[in-house]
Amino acid sequence: MTTSNTLVAYFSATGTTKKIAETLALVAQADLFEIVPKKLYTKEDLDWHNLNSRSSVECNDTTARPEIATRVPNMDNYQNIFIGFPIWWYAAPRIIETFLESYNMENKFIIPFCTSGSSDIGDSAKLLEHCSKGKIVTGARLPADISKGKLVQWANMQKFYK
Repeated sequence: MTTSNTLVAYFSATGTTKKIAETLALVAQADLFEIVPKKLYTKEDLDWHNLNSRSSVECNDTTARPEIATRVPNMDNYQNIFIGFPIWWYAAPRIIETFLESYNMENKFIIPFCTSGSSDIGDSAKLLEHCSKGKIVTGARLPADISKGKLVQWANMQKFYK
């Protein structure tokens, strides 16, 4: 980790969010942290057509908090946190709530970003407010093919991250 006061934390089930998070960390001169579930998701777990799949069950259970394998060792050093995730059933996966509830986020700026084939970020910021005392901004859906230039432009528009 560097001495940046900005962190890009992300959960990526298929690699799409990871790619964007890595580029965002470079353009924002931020540290990078992957939110890895203690129990990895399988292809069957991610089958949104199956109401009994792990991801479906978690999304329908507002109390679900999948465990995370590792922790950010120096969270107190960060003032600004970009948090990335795929959209599952029009919201952030429950592991994002686990992440936010695992740290004192008071007085931190939290900028969510999501990846999705078609769904927007929706009410994710509002839904995540309950698990953080930080300032959660609206955030955005970033397309998988976003150019580095567009990512720089979006990151620079986040008035809280400077």
